[in-house]
Amino acid sequence: MGKKLDKFLSIRPYKDEEVASVLTALTDDSKVLDALIALQFPTFISSIPFVKFFVQRKLKSKTKNIYSIDDYQNIFKVLMEEMIKKTIASFSAQGLEQLDPNESYLFISNHRDIALDAALLNLSLAKLGHKTFNFAVGDNLMEESWASDLMRLNKSFIIKRSGETKKEIYEALVLASEFIQKSIFDVNESIWIAQKQGRAKNGIDVTDPAMLKMIHLTARKKQTAADYFNSLKVVPVGISYELDPNDLNKALELDTLLNHTKRHKKPNEDLDSIALGIQGQKGAVAINLSEPLKFEADDSYDEIASKITKSILSLYQLHATNYAAGEMLGVVSDHPCPFNDTEIQLGRVLLEKRVLGLESGVKEQLLQQYLNPLLEISKL
Repeated sequence: MGKKLDKFLSIRPYKDEEVASVLTALTDDSKVLDALIALQFPTFISSIPFVKFFVQRKLKSKTKNIYSIDDYQNIFKVLMEEMIKKTIASFSAQGLEQLDPNESYLFISNHRDIALDAALLNLSLAKLGHKTFNFAVGDNLMEESWASDLMRLNKSFIIKRSGETKKEIYEALVLASEFIQKSIFDVNESIWIAQKQGRAKNGIDVTDPAMLKMIHLTARKKQTAADYFNSLKVVPVGISYELDPNDLNKALELDTLLNHTKRHKKPNEDLDSIALGIQGQKGAVAINLSEPLKFEADDSYDEIASKITKSILSLYQLHATNYAAGEMLGVVSDHPCPFNDTEIQLGRVLLEKRVLGLESGVKEQLLQQYLNPLLEISKL
C-alpha cells in the first residue's frame, strides 16, 4: 500500500520528523539571515563583511540539538521568559485553573499583538502542565516561505483566505475547519484563534460571525452551530497590555484610512510588527480566561458571537492608561475606576511621551486605541 495522503500538509504545523530538515533549510536561507541581522544589529554593523557568515554559524550552533517540536518550543519558552523580565512590568494569567490539562479547548481571544497574544497564553498553560495548543495564523503573514516555516515549527496552522477563485477560498476554509475539528476531537490538542481576522487596531474587540461559520463548515450538515460550539468547549480569552509597542504604527494606519489615502503595505511589515511587539515595553499585561461557554440550542452565529464578545470584554483587564486616554481626549466614562489619581497621572505621563510631536489626527487615533476598551466595557 502507498503512503497515506496528508490532506493538511500545506497548512498544518510541522511534525517531529520534519524539524531537522526544515531547520537546515532555514539556516541556509540568506533571507532568514538577512532578517535576523536587520533585527539584531544597526545598519552599519549589518554591512560589515562576513557578518552573515558568523550569524549563520551561531544559528547552526543554536539549532543543532533541536530534534522535535518540543525541543524547538523549549527554546522559545526560555526566550519568552527573558522577554517577560525585560519588557513586561507585571504579568498575570487568571482562570487557567478552571481548565483540565487532559481536555482540549477552543480558545477564542481578542487580538492585540501578532505573536504574543497566543504565545503568552501558551506559556502560561504549559507551566500548569497543559499541552501547547495549535494556533491559527492568516496567510497574509506568510508572504515569505521562511516566515511560514518558523511559525509552523511553533505549532501554528495556516488559514488561507486568498485564492484565485471563490471555490479555492471556500475549499481552503473547509480545510482549516477540518483541521480544527481533527485537532480537538481526534488528537486532543487545543486550538487558539482570534475572534476576528487581524488585530483590533482601534482597540474595539468584536467577534466576527464569519469566523464562527468557518469553524463550523465541516460539521454544519450534522450539528447545529450551538451544539458544535458546545462540543468544542469554547473558552473566551481577554488579553490586555498597559502599553502597546505597535500603537504608533496602528495609529498611522488608522489615520491614513480615515483620510481615504491609499496605503501600501511595506515588505516584511508584519514581521517588523512582531519584532517590535517582542522588543518594546508593554507595562502590565493581563490574560483572563472564562470557563467554557454554554450556548442555547437555537443560538445563531450572531448570538454566539455576541456572547463570546461580551465574555471577552468582561474578562478584559483595564489599565491606568485606558482611563488616562479618556482624560486626554476629554471623554468621561461612568465605569468604576480602580486607580487613584497618582496612578492615572503616571498613565498620562506614559501616553504623553508616546504622542509627543504627533499630528493631531495620528495623536487622536493613538489615544483612541487605549480609550475604546474602556468605552466598550462601559456598555456591558
